[in-house]
Amino acid sequence: MPSLVFGMVLFAVPEATTIPEEFKFRLFFLIILSTLIIPMITIIGLRISGSLKSLHMPEKKDRLVPFLITSLYFLLTTVFLYQKTELDPILWQGMTVICGAVILLSLVTFFWKMSAHMTGVGGLVAVVLVLGKYFASFEVLTPLLTSLVLCGLVGTSRLYLNAHRPLEVYVGFLVGFGVCWAGFSWIWMV
Repeated sequence: MPSLVFGMVLFAVPEATTIPEEFKFRLFFLIILSTLIIPMITIIGLRISGSLKSLHMPEKKDRLVPFLITSLYFLLTTVFLYQKTELDPILWQGMTVICGAVILLSLVTFFWKMSAHMTGVGGLVAVVLVLGKYFASFEVLTPLLTSLVLCGLVGTSRLYLNAHRPLEVYVGFLVGFGVCWAGFSWIWMV
């Protein structure tokens, strides 16, 4: 989901950031690498090594190590972007919000199995709405409908596969939405 969020921020809403066009694709690739590809390879590596019983992580205890590792990758990405003072602060600020949602998800996992997928799509829906609220040039209808359909598909699949109970899906969505709505609203309100 960070890839989709930063894809919108960098490419769909030009006035959301002051990053020059020639750097946007490199930064976007960095986000994809550090928040999607490297965590995915790590989790697959945990599965291959036998440290993780299943990629589905059906039990709460199975999720702890992968979620903590993912949180670490997100945190390292946030720190890296923060240290690049020549870049627009929106990068590290947005990554901080997303990192906060992932860390909160990881902390909840110690006690309860909340849907990580729904936390991600809930955050995506919130960012689409915040971009629509603060940037008049952002054509919000298509991204909003797409993110809502994605949200429905993800939530339905989590329930259909018996990966979660309805409450875990709803709370996951609300946590992702709430954190990202508050965080991204604050970023562009300031």
